[in-house]
Amino acid sequence: MHPSEAKSLPELVELAASSFGEKTAVEDKGKTINFIQLCLDSKKASLSLQRLGIKRGHKVCIWAPNCYEWIIIAIAIQNLGAVLVPLNTRLKGKEASYILKKSEVEILFTMKNFLGKDYSDLLKSEDLGNLKETIFLDKKIGSSSWQDFLRLAGDETIHDIEFPKEDDIADIIFTSGTTGNPKGVMVSQGQNIKVFETWSRHVGLKEGDRYLIVNPFFHTFGYKAGWLSCLMRGAVIFPHQVFDADSVLQKIEEKQITVLPGPPTLFQTILSSPNFNSFNISSLKLAITGAASIPVQLIKDMQEIMGFEIVLTAYGLTETTGVVTMCLPGDDPFLIANTSGKAIEGVEVKCLDKSGKEVETGEPGEIHVKGYNVMVAYYQDKKETKETINSEGWLKTGDIGILDSSGYLKITDRSKDMFTVGGFNTYPAEIENILSKHKEIVLSAVIGKPDKRLGEVAKAYVVLNEESQLNEVTLIDWCKDNMANYKVPREIVFVKELPLNAAGKVMKFKLRESE
Repeated sequence: MHPSEAKSLPELVELAASSFGEKTAVEDKGKTINFIQLCLDSKKASLSLQRLGIKRGHKVCIWAPNCYEWIIIAIAIQNLGAVLVPLNTRLKGKEASYILKKSEVEILFTMKNFLGKDYSDLLKSEDLGNLKETIFLDKKIGSSSWQDFLRLAGDETIHDIEFPKEDDIADIIFTSGTTGNPKGVMVSQGQNIKVFETWSRHVGLKEGDRYLIVNPFFHTFGYKAGWLSCLMRGAVIFPHQVFDADSVLQKIEEKQITVLPGPPTLFQTILSSPNFNSFNISSLKLAITGAASIPVQLIKDMQEIMGFEIVLTAYGLTETTGVVTMCLPGDDPFLIANTSGKAIEGVEVKCLDKSGKEVETGEPGEIHVKGYNVMVAYYQDKKETKETINSEGWLKTGDIGILDSSGYLKITDRSKDMFTVGGFNTYPAEIENILSKHKEIVLSAVIGKPDKRLGEVAKAYVVLNEESQLNEVTLIDWCKDNMANYKVPREIVFVKELPLNAAGKVMKFKLRESE
C-alpha cells in the first residue's frame, strides 16, 4: 500500500517507512534521517506525550521555527489522536496567549532563543489557560529540555498505533486575525491526506526530489504542501528557518535543491539579490507559488532567469485546507502566468456579486468554494462559522476572482483591499502587477487613501533595487504611461522593506495603520 493511500498522517508515516525505508527523509542541522528512523522517533515522542497525560482530543502546541523536531512532534501528537495547534513564530505574548487559552492547549513546545527572543519570557505575565508543561526544543539538557522530554519514554516505544479516523480533527490553525481576534480553523485527518494527495500528484512531486521548505511549518504551505507531501511522495525534506535570499541561494547550490515553493515575494527577493549570479542554481526543476495575485512578469523571470523547468500557480486558504484551484504541468504557459488554475477534483468554485447572484463568465465576483476541502468549522465559534459557510456548504472566501469559460480562475484581489476611485472599482493587485514590470522595482504594495474629489485614490509603497535613482515624480509619470488614469497612484512612498508576515504576505493593515 502506497503512502498516498493512507487515511491519516500516522498511517502515512508508517506506510512511508515501509515504502521508502532507509532512504533519506530529512536533512537538518547536519543530520540525515531516514524514513524508518523518522517513524521510530515519532513513536518515541508519542510515548513521552502519553507519560505527560496527553490523550485523544487533547491540544498540543508547537511555537518554533522549521526543524526536524517540529515534524516529529507534529506526527507524535497525531499518533495519539491529539490535535496539533501550530503557532506563528512572529506572534507577541498577548497574541500567543490568546490562542493557547482559546484552544485549551495543555503542552507547549517552543524555543529558549530564536532570533534573540525567549518565547517563555513573552508569556510570563499572561493567562495561559490549561497549559501544564512547556518544553524547549533548543535546550539540550536539564528540566524542560528536549532530551529530558524524550527520556520520559525510557527504552520503550509504541509498536502498534491505533490510527486516528478520517473524521478526527488533525489540527487547528489560527488565521492571522487582521480584523479582530484570530479564528481557529479545524481540519480533519482525511481532509489533509486527500487534499495533498491531489496537490502532490498534480504538481509532480516524486521520490528523491529535494525540497527546500522555506515556508513556515506553522502555515499550511510549509506543513501540508511541505513536509507532509514530501513524506507522502518520498521526497527529501530540507527545513529552512529564516528567509534570506543569499542563504537560500547557497542552500540550493550546496544541497542540489530541485523543488522550491513559496509566495511571490520569496522569488522577487531572490531575483533582486545583488549576489544572484554568484550561485549555481541549475538543479532547480519545480516551483509552486500562489497569492491573491501573481505578477505575470515574475512567472517569466522564474522560468527564464531562475531556470525552473516547471512553474505552477495555485490558490487556497487555510479554511480550504490550503488548496482550491491549481494549474497543472501540461497547462498553457499563458494560463499558468495569468490564472491560478482550475478547481481540484471534487471541489466547486463560483463567483457571486454583492447581492449573492452568480456573475457572468469573465466578470469579477467574490469567490465561493464547496467541497471536501472546506474546513470542519472555526473552533468554538459557531457564529463566525455560520457567517463563513452557508447551509449548502459554500464557503465565502473574501477574495475577488474571475472564472473563464474553461473554469480557470484569475484572482484579482481581496474584497476588503478593493477601493473605488471616482466610481471605478480599483484592485491594488492590478496596480502592483504593472509596477512589477518596472525593472527598478523589487516589491510594491498599494492601498486606497481618502480623496475629497474622487472618494479614494491609490497610494503605493515601493521597494527599489540598490542601484535605482527613481523619484516619485518620475515613477508617477511612468505609471501614467502604463496604466489607466484612475489606477495611477497619487502618492508614492519609497521604503526599504514592506511589512511581511511569516508566510511572505504583505500586511496591508499595517500600511493603513501608518496613515
